[in-house]
Amino acid sequence: MTRGKTLDSAQLGGVIRAARLEKGLTLAQMSEQTGLSASFLSQLENGRTNTSLRSLQTVADALGTTATVLLADADTDADPVARADDELLTLSDEPDAQVRSLVRGKKALRGLEFTGSAHDDREFTHAHDEIMYVINGSAHATLSSADGEREETLRAGDSLYIDAGVPHRWRALSDDTRVLLFSVADDMVIRRSNRREREK
Repeated sequence: MTRGKTLDSAQLGGVIRAARLEKGLTLAQMSEQTGLSASFLSQLENGRTNTSLRSLQTVADALGTTATVLLADADTDADPVARADDELLTLSDEPDAQVRSLVRGKKALRGLEFTGSAHDDREFTHAHDEIMYVINGSAHATLSSADGEREETLRAGDSLYIDAGVPHRWRALSDDTRVLLFSVADDMVIRRSNRREREK
């Protein structure tokens, strides 16, 4: 039986360090931009501490990327199977709010499974379309546009399609909530053909 994969902190730290150096940022500058201490960032880069997804996304923002891209770059395993007992990453200071990647390595598709009651009003905008599916519990989603905000409560079995470029945020409404998010990876370039080209 194949055992679940654990997150390689040293590999992730190396990816973060390389991205920081490529941006020409010092640890002090990163600390100022993220609000995270230089000591914590140093330990993170050296693989001596773990991080929540929320802190990782804060780091990713300063580096001009996303947490999922950093995690994918750090995962060199090309195995197409993601096991149910793969290591979970905590979302924040709430230990029961966790996320698991459903896709190994740097692939064109991104898949994430969120479990638990996560309360985060952070707004996201992605380069590609995304679909959100609620397996258990319920979640509240907000989509922003020039016409205002659209709010939806999603329950088990409901899905929400989010177009590329639409600012959105969501939060779980109960501790038993489990949500799947699927999209094309933000750093992938997609050529969209128009209908006339497809019909040729």
